[in-house]
Amino acid sequence: MPAFSLEPEQTAWCAELRSLAAQRLRPLADKGEPGHVNRPLLAELGRLGLLERLFTSGALDLCLMRESLAQACTEAETALALQGLGAHPVHAHGSPAQRERWLPAVTEGSAVAAFALSEPGAGSDAAALALAAEADGDGWRLTGEKCWISNAPEADFYTVFARTTPGAGARGVTAFLVPADRPGLTGSALEMLSPHPIGALDFDAVPVTAADVLGETDRGFAVAMGTLNLFRPSVGAFAVGMAQAALEATLGHTRRREAFGGPLRDLQTVSHQVAEMALRTEAARLMVYAAATAYDAGAADVPGRAAMAKLLATETAQYVVDTAVQLHGARALRRGHLLEHLYREVRAPRIYEGASEVQRGIIAKELYAKTEEGSR
Repeated sequence: MPAFSLEPEQTAWCAELRSLAAQRLRPLADKGEPGHVNRPLLAELGRLGLLERLFTSGALDLCLMRESLAQACTEAETALALQGLGAHPVHAHGSPAQRERWLPAVTEGSAVAAFALSEPGAGSDAAALALAAEADGDGWRLTGEKCWISNAPEADFYTVFARTTPGAGARGVTAFLVPADRPGLTGSALEMLSPHPIGALDFDAVPVTAADVLGETDRGFAVAMGTLNLFRPSVGAFAVGMAQAALEATLGHTRRREAFGGPLRDLQTVSHQVAEMALRTEAARLMVYAAATAYDAGAADVPGRAAMAKLLATETAQYVVDTAVQLHGARALRRGHLLEHLYREVRAPRIYEGASEVQRGIIAKELYAKTEEGSR
């Protein structure tokens, strides 16, 4: 399938998702408490079969889900994405026992997952993480901190990345599945700009064993990067969905709003800005679809494509939402307005799962690697 063309069935499915998000998910999101996990919303995502689809379909489907949900209900989009991010390592690298214990509950929305990679001193530089996994008999004790963890401290289990071999950089990291009720594991909520559940975790000699390892010992960095390569294009899809929502709101507003003797749309400076918003949104959408299609095809250049898609889409969404606010004027800054909501939502994706600067570094690294291969 060409990356720039969706099948009619896919287009119809996206329309259905937007309708479901508006009619069944939006009301539940509105009843949720900002900064806390919305378990009724997760349960409804499970009943609709969307959480199960996280693990039974490819990267392009994931992007279509996130883009479509984001247009009508960003809270539902984020709840879905965080379940996928936290549980994908279990799906891809978990033992049969781990998968049987947790994945059915994740897909029905009764168990909340979280991806615990970032630390106070190791956010973008994931290879520098310092959470220590100290050998203790047949297992380890985890000691240290995690920070900026979505769904913390309310998740039921965490995919935790810890250092099992000191001084080994990315090669000395192991991924563990850590249930929230392990002794020594505590957490606290963080108040952030966007109203998602985000917190810090404290590990005070938390016990883990070989049965808790995801993948192989000292190979956890590959688990983390494999997960991010899948989810980075879909972060771009989330951004595209927000940009599309802002664009559609702007089209309606500039068509109705009278100023200077006529509708705003008749002012060339306004119509050109709207055209630029649409141009950039569509360009970002195409790059996201291309990266997802490359992932599904098993292409060798997925890291670079994923980084490009996330970078372009998140930077584009920031521009489009900001321009939409400007064209709406003061009404867009009022609490409860769609654009006020999107303005708070759109900022974080340029930072999480690798900041824009990190994505540029990945892109450059991949480009130079190709150049070196070509010169041999």
